[in-house]
Amino acid sequence: MFIAHLPAGYLLSRPFAHRNPSQARAIFGTGLVCSVLPDFDLAYFYLIDQRRAPHHDYWVHTPAFWLVLAAAIAFLLIATGRRNQLVLVGVGLSSVLLHLVMDSIAADIRWFFPFADLRVNLVHVQAVYRPWYLNFLLHWTFALELLIWLVAGHFALRDFRARRAIGTGAA
Repeated sequence: MFIAHLPAGYLLSRPFAHRNPSQARAIFGTGLVCSVLPDFDLAYFYLIDQRRAPHHDYWVHTPAFWLVLAAAIAFLLIATGRRNQLVLVGVGLSSVLLHLVMDSIAADIRWFFPFADLRVNLVHVQAVYRPWYLNFLLHWTFALELLIWLVAGHFALRDFRARRAIGTGAA
Protein backbone atom coordinates (compact mmCIF):
# COMPACT_ATOMS: atom_id res chain seq x y z
CA MET A 1 0.00 0.00 0.00
CA PHE A 2 1.15 3.43 -0.91
CA ILE A 3 -1.31 6.11 0.26
CA ALA A 4 -4.14 4.39 2.16
CA HIS A 5 -2.64 3.77 5.61
CA LEU A 6 -3.90 7.03 7.13
CA PRO A 7 -7.54 6.77 5.95
CA ALA A 8 -7.57 3.10 6.95
CA GLY A 9 -6.40 4.13 10.42
CA TYR A 10 -9.25 6.63 10.56
CA LEU A 11 -11.79 3.96 9.59
CA LEU A 12 -10.41 1.53 12.16
CA SER A 13 -10.39 4.16 14.96
CA ARG A 14 -13.91 5.39 14.29
CA PRO A 15 -15.90 2.62 16.06
CA PHE A 16 -13.58 2.79 19.10
CA ALA A 17 -14.07 6.58 19.28
CA HIS A 18 -17.85 6.25 19.03
CA ARG A 19 -17.87 3.72 21.89
CA ASN A 20 -15.58 5.92 24.03
CA PRO A 21 -16.61 9.54 23.34
CA SER A 22 -14.64 10.93 26.28
CA GLN A 23 -11.45 9.54 24.71
CA ALA A 24 -12.38 10.12 21.06
CA ARG A 25 -9.61 12.64 20.35
CA ALA A 26 -6.94 10.45 21.94
CA ILE A 27 -8.29 7.41 20.08
CA PHE A 28 -8.24 9.15 16.70
CA GLY A 29 -4.80 10.58 17.39
CA THR A 30 -3.42 7.21 18.40
CA GLY A 31 -5.07 5.41 15.49
CA LEU A 32 -3.85 7.90 12.90
CA VAL A 33 -0.27 8.04 14.18
CA CYS A 34 -0.03 4.28 14.60
CA SER A 35 -1.51 3.65 11.14
CA VAL A 36 1.64 5.19 9.62
CA LEU A 37 4.11 4.46 12.43
CA PRO A 38 5.82 1.46 10.77
CA ASP A 39 6.76 3.71 7.84
CA PHE A 40 8.74 6.07 10.08
CA ASP A 41 11.56 3.67 9.19
CA LEU A 42 11.69 5.39 5.80
CA ALA A 43 13.84 8.13 7.37
CA TYR A 44 16.43 5.48 8.29
CA PHE A 45 15.96 3.75 4.93
CA TYR A 46 16.78 6.88 2.91
CA LEU A 47 19.08 8.85 5.21
CA ILE A 48 21.22 6.19 6.90
CA ASP A 49 20.80 2.80 5.21
CA GLN A 50 20.99 4.40 1.73
CA ARG A 51 18.25 1.99 0.53
CA ARG A 52 20.50 -1.09 0.93
CA ALA A 53 17.80 -3.30 2.50
CA PRO A 54 14.06 -3.19 1.79
CA HIS A 55 12.42 -1.14 4.51
CA HIS A 56 9.82 -3.88 4.99
CA ASP A 57 12.67 -6.04 6.36
CA TYR A 58 13.26 -3.69 9.31
CA TRP A 59 12.02 -4.77 12.75
CA VAL A 60 9.25 -2.12 12.72
CA HIS A 61 7.59 -4.10 9.95
CA THR A 62 7.32 -7.28 12.05
CA PRO A 63 4.22 -8.05 14.13
CA ALA A 64 6.29 -9.58 16.95
CA PHE A 65 7.89 -6.23 17.75
CA TRP A 66 4.53 -4.47 18.03
CA LEU A 67 2.93 -7.28 20.04
CA VAL A 68 5.75 -7.17 22.60
CA LEU A 69 5.65 -3.37 22.75
CA ALA A 70 1.86 -3.30 23.18
CA ALA A 71 2.05 -5.96 25.92
CA ALA A 72 4.71 -3.94 27.77
CA ILE A 73 2.68 -0.73 27.54
CA ALA A 74 -0.49 -2.54 28.64
CA PHE A 75 1.36 -4.03 31.60
CA LEU A 76 2.61 -0.57 32.62
CA LEU A 77 -0.86 0.93 32.33
CA ILE A 78 -2.37 -1.82 34.46
CA ALA A 79 0.44 -1.60 37.01
CA THR A 80 -0.06 2.17 37.34
CA GLY A 81 -3.85 1.92 37.61
CA ARG A 82 -4.63 3.49 34.24
CA ARG A 83 -6.76 0.72 32.78
CA ASN A 84 -9.02 3.27 31.08
CA GLN A 85 -6.17 3.96 28.66
CA LEU A 86 -5.91 0.33 27.53
CA VAL A 87 -8.27 1.20 24.67
CA LEU A 88 -5.44 3.33 23.25
CA VAL A 89 -3.11 0.33 23.28
CA GLY A 90 -5.76 -1.71 21.48
CA VAL A 91 -6.33 0.99 18.87
CA GLY A 92 -2.59 1.54 18.41
CA LEU A 93 -1.81 -2.16 18.01
CA SER A 94 -4.79 -2.69 15.71
CA SER A 95 -3.70 0.25 13.54
CA VAL A 96 -0.13 -1.00 13.27
CA LEU A 97 -1.28 -4.52 12.43
CA LEU A 98 -3.70 -3.11 9.84
CA HIS A 99 -0.73 -1.27 8.30
CA LEU A 100 1.16 -4.58 8.04
CA VAL A 101 -1.88 -6.37 6.57
CA MET A 102 -2.21 -3.64 3.96
CA ASP A 103 1.51 -3.80 3.19
CA SER A 104 1.13 -7.56 2.71
CA ILE A 105 -1.07 -6.94 -0.30
CA ALA A 106 1.84 -5.95 -2.52
CA ALA A 107 4.97 -6.12 -0.36
CA ASP A 108 6.80 -8.83 1.54
CA ILE A 109 6.03 -8.80 5.27
CA ARG A 110 7.74 -11.24 7.65
CA TRP A 111 4.68 -12.19 9.71
CA PHE A 112 6.41 -15.02 11.59
CA PHE A 113 9.74 -13.33 12.33
CA PRO A 114 11.78 -14.15 14.47
CA PHE A 115 10.47 -17.74 14.30
CA ALA A 116 10.62 -17.97 10.50
CA ASP A 117 11.86 -15.70 7.74
CA LEU A 118 8.87 -16.44 5.49
CA ARG A 119 7.81 -13.36 3.52
CA VAL A 120 4.10 -13.04 2.85
CA ASN A 121 2.34 -11.00 0.18
CA LEU A 122 -0.80 -11.28 -1.91
CA VAL A 123 0.48 -10.03 -5.27
CA HIS A 124 3.81 -9.16 -6.80
CA VAL A 125 4.01 -5.77 -8.49
CA GLN A 126 6.21 -6.11 -11.56
CA ALA A 127 8.92 -3.49 -12.07
CA VAL A 128 7.87 -2.30 -15.53
CA TYR A 129 7.89 1.50 -15.30
CA ARG A 130 10.30 4.22 -14.32
CA PRO A 131 10.27 5.94 -11.93
CA TRP A 132 9.63 3.01 -9.56
CA TYR A 133 6.48 4.41 -7.95
CA LEU A 134 4.59 4.28 -11.28
CA ASN A 135 4.60 0.49 -10.90
CA PHE A 136 2.37 0.91 -7.84
CA LEU A 137 0.26 3.80 -9.12
CA LEU A 138 -0.60 1.91 -12.31
CA HIS A 139 -1.25 -1.44 -10.59
CA TRP A 140 -4.82 -2.59 -9.81
CA THR A 141 -4.09 -2.46 -6.07
CA PHE A 142 -3.96 1.34 -6.27
CA ALA A 143 -7.69 1.33 -7.07
CA LEU A 144 -8.22 -0.39 -3.71
CA GLU A 145 -6.29 2.44 -2.04
CA LEU A 146 -8.45 5.05 -3.76
CA LEU A 147 -11.54 3.17 -2.60
CA ILE A 148 -10.29 3.29 1.01
CA TRP A 149 -9.82 7.07 0.64
CA LEU A 150 -13.36 7.45 -0.72
CA VAL A 151 -14.91 5.41 2.09
CA ALA A 152 -12.92 7.29 4.74
CA GLY A 153 -13.85 10.62 3.15
CA HIS A 154 -17.51 9.65 3.17
CA PHE A 155 -17.47 8.80 6.88
CA ALA A 156 -15.33 11.83 7.80
CA LEU A 157 -17.78 14.13 6.03
CA ARG A 158 -20.71 12.39 7.71
CA ASP A 159 -19.06 12.72 11.14
CA PHE A 160 -18.23 16.38 10.48
CA ARG A 161 -21.84 17.14 9.54
CA ALA A 162 -23.12 15.31 12.63
CA ARG A 163 -20.75 17.26 14.92
CA ARG A 164 -21.76 20.52 13.26
CA ALA A 165 -25.46 19.70 13.65
CA ILE A 166 -24.95 18.93 17.34
CA GLY A 167 -22.96 22.14 17.79
CA THR A 168 -25.74 24.25 16.26
CA GLY A 169 -28.52 22.38 18.06
CA ALA A 170 -29.99 21.08 14.79
CA ALA A 171 -29.70 17.42 15.77
